[in-house]
Amino acid sequence: MADTLALFTSIGLSEQKAKETLKNEALSSALKEAIIQAHRVRGASGVDKAMGTLLYSMASRLKDPKRVGFLSDCIVQSKICTELQLAAALEFVKSHPQDPINQKAFEDTCGVGVFITPEQIEEAVESVIKKYKEKLLVERFHFNMGLLMGEARSALKWADGKVIKNEVDLQVLHLLGPKTEADLEKKAKPQKAKVAENDVKAKKEEGAVNAEVKTGEVKSLMEQLRGESLKFHKTGENYKTEGYVVTPKTMDLLKTHLEITGGQIRTRFPPEPNGILHIGHAKAINFNFGYAKANNGICFLRYDDTNPEKEEEKYFTAIRDMVEWLGYEPHAVTHASDNFQELYDLAVDLIRRGHAYICHQKGEELKGHNAPASPWRDRPTEESLVLFERMKKGLFAEGEATLRMKIVMEDGKMDPVAYRIKYTAHHRTGDKWCIYPTYDYTHCLCDSIENITHSLCTKEFQARRSSYFWLCNALDVYCPVQWEYGRLNLTYTVVSKRKIIKLVETGVVSNWDDPRLFTLTALRRRGFPPEAINNFCARVGVTVAQTTTEPHLLESCVRDVLNEQAPRVMAVLEPLKVTITNLAENAKSDVRVPDFPANEARGSHTVPFTRTIYIEQSDFREVMEKGYKRLTPDQPVGLRHAGYIISVQKIIKDAQGKVVELEVNCCSSDTAEKPKAFIHWVSQPLVCEVRLYERLFLHKYPEDPSEVPNGFLTDINPLSLHTISSALVDTSVKGAKVLDKFQFERVGYFSLDPDSTADKLVFNRTVTLKEDPGKI
Repeated sequence: MADTLALFTSIGLSEQKAKETLKNEALSSALKEAIIQAHRVRGASGVDKAMGTLLYSMASRLKDPKRVGFLSDCIVQSKICTELQLAAALEFVKSHPQDPINQKAFEDTCGVGVFITPEQIEEAVESVIKKYKEKLLVERFHFNMGLLMGEARSALKWADGKVIKNEVDLQVLHLLGPKTEADLEKKAKPQKAKVAENDVKAKKEEGAVNAEVKTGEVKSLMEQLRGESLKFHKTGENYKTEGYVVTPKTMDLLKTHLEITGGQIRTRFPPEPNGILHIGHAKAINFNFGYAKANNGICFLRYDDTNPEKEEEKYFTAIRDMVEWLGYEPHAVTHASDNFQELYDLAVDLIRRGHAYICHQKGEELKGHNAPASPWRDRPTEESLVLFERMKKGLFAEGEATLRMKIVMEDGKMDPVAYRIKYTAHHRTGDKWCIYPTYDYTHCLCDSIENITHSLCTKEFQARRSSYFWLCNALDVYCPVQWEYGRLNLTYTVVSKRKIIKLVETGVVSNWDDPRLFTLTALRRRGFPPEAINNFCARVGVTVAQTTTEPHLLESCVRDVLNEQAPRVMAVLEPLKVTITNLAENAKSDVRVPDFPANEARGSHTVPFTRTIYIEQSDFREVMEKGYKRLTPDQPVGLRHAGYIISVQKIIKDAQGKVVELEVNCCSSDTAEKPKAFIHWVSQPLVCEVRLYERLFLHKYPEDPSEVPNGFLTDINPLSLHTISSALVDTSVKGAKVLDKFQFERVGYFSLDPDSTADKLVFNRTVTLKEDPGKI
């Protein structure tokens, strides 16, 4: 340790910096090799501080350790003398991972042997200043000097930046003279022009069409994903990705891959068909399908059907249904089981290569990161091959034998299982197989078989990235690149399959599509438009960090879409009978109600207006309160769309003193003073059932023991569902189809539930209207 410390300080590192470097094993090893190589070439005293700085910078930034010696030679032979040249050299070796390196191409790319004279620098700066002379004389020292620097450096790529800056400063001073007091004053920032309020409103009210639409200032998902593609590797350039392992066969495999794909981006969405998709999957769907769509690529829907015990046909159907509901069409629908024979053949090859073995430890012994090393790890290859064949033939009991891979994963898990025994018929292959591959084995190989270019997955799979690369390279097959993004979580909910099953089994919710859940089927049943979910994913953004969001952001996206899509109707949830005494018994007229009051050209419907109408109980108060603007004995109110104003004449109560009916007079709104408010109403309505939903859980994090010590089942909100069995709605909804959406004026957005019958419609409240605390 002391010798290495002395070695590091010999190139100019401070003792503190040298000690910090020793803590980083990879950096320490690379730097030690670089210095030893430098000493071989120039001797221990021939490496000055400038060279030492470049050696340290190279060792800390180089991704491919096998290039340490080559780049060290270039530095100590003074071929690479500046940070600019070093950056070019690092980029070159990253882009050319195979030996031998083309020395001429390397030196041309890195400016080796290029010497920039002071005269060249002077001429280049003089040329740039001449170009901007007029603006310089006007703006003087407020001019953007960075522009001069940038153009001069572009003309002289390998010139020393400090020398260029000194020359720029000198020539500017010669042209303008010393700074004056005016030059020292701060330049006033130009004021941003105010955007007209109507323009802002118009932007917010743009219709939401799939993920292409912007919501306010948020970039659309397509725009974000096109931008994200700039960070990802180009097709065929997998080797430029950090951590990607290059083998002697890599470049040939990539060449074949490019011939197959034609350079087109390929992604996949790989759900397990053992449960219903939830809101977190919506981000995964948008990211995988959206990234391909945004960059003219293709996306596969691949079912990871490797666990026949938990898979059901209904899940396969529901998953595809949800993908298409969100607006995406898979390029092809594939299954991991399509590749069972090929995966088995590859497993045999893995054993032959000495990278896998048959183990007889029980399942419980394999759990956790501290599982002991298997006593069968060094089992002879031929023996493992025979035993694997016996596993395939069903000659072992379940749990008696597994195939394990010889690798320690990033999270410390040792020798993950590749195959296990399950005597369960598979929905597609029947009884052909009794051994099934695991996720750790199947995932990367199916990606390879399908020539996936970008394997996009959530952050928790980052610990499996090295094993992903290892397995493909161990078998000498094409290796895609795994990229991770942040998982999307919502508060006040649970999304795990096991916990949703518990909610169903205990009767807390009716099924996977209960509108209080955040499964995609539940959100669809509740009336959430797919465009709103896609826009929500866009608002959350393409982030690497894990995101936990409150439901109100999703609900806001829903309102934005439904405000444009849902026609207005009138419905009364808690009816109060109103008799208009100055209308005849058989009086009846038709009232036209616009479907979208803000744009009446989009259509309308008619509703009857008779002597008997119904209003909300909350729209009448017997005793006037300060700020109350609706109907009281002394305060008239207008009826929306009808053109009438009503005034209370008589209050009728039942035996318990509850108001059950009002007798009123009406007059035309054209002749009376304008009332303080207009309320909705219905006449000759349909009786319907309305279900009002609140949050299912009382706490933000129902799975957190510190918030809910007794478990999520004890945190159920008893008021999460309120059913109104005798609500009234106007007759215009009579022909509505399941999942049709409406805005019940002044009440909220509602969707027709599948429980509806010919005799009685059932509506789910999707979301409330935007709160307006100013209205009482």
